[in-house]
Amino acid sequence: MPQVRPKVVLLDYTPDPEQVIALAAKLCYSDADIDTLKKGVESKDVSKFLQRLMSMGHHSPIEHASFTFGIEGVSRALLAQITRHRIASFSVKSQRYVSAGGAETFNYVIPPAIEALGEEYADKFRAQMDEIQKWYNEWQTLLGGACEKSNEDARFVLPNASETKMIVTMNARELIHFFRLRCCNRAQWEIREVAWQMLALVSEVAPMLFAGAGPACVTGPCSEGKMSCGRPEEVRARRKELK
Repeated sequence: MPQVRPKVVLLDYTPDPEQVIALAAKLCYSDADIDTLKKGVESKDVSKFLQRLMSMGHHSPIEHASFTFGIEGVSRALLAQITRHRIASFSVKSQRYVSAGGAETFNYVIPPAIEALGEEYADKFRAQMDEIQKWYNEWQTLLGGACEKSNEDARFVLPNASETKMIVTMNARELIHFFRLRCCNRAQWEIREVAWQMLALVSEVAPMLFAGAGPACVTGPCSEGKMSCGRPEEVRARRKELK
């Protein structure tokens, strides 16, 4: 089925991320050797220490924990947005080495706003994707067939709706920043859905670290000013569902 929806999988992460962060933070304030500090962290309440660390605004130790996600069922339009977060590593399915040609239409994302217009309009969108597939196949053939050399120019007719897949790695500090911006109702719907899935996944493996993560309205006033969605209770309720 060509039509797809965002799906996120947590592939890997720093083992015991909260203890690693606590150890890194304690090192800043102690002259003890690392083995002694490690034993001290393991024997104490990491939760209270992390809360104190965050309240102090001492965020650099958080960078020692990283998380790697597999993301699929998303559009090239989303790719343009997520790569603006530059403190991250990205590996993305190539439109040059991976052909979108063939009898079946390439995978694509239909915006919910178009689906909301009714099946007639969703079918119209699908027909447009089918037509673009014909253009792509035609250019592929004219340029030499399904190969790297042909793909790199035939892809110019593909739309932002085209599906892509990627692996993304971010450290915890950048993730918290990412969630603050992209879980907000003001964020574009697709990257917002991806962000909420990512937040749900990391909240399971590092609940103390990401306890206050999310848009600004989760823990305080909205940061969007006059551009606010005006629905902070709705956002807070969604955040509570992750606990």
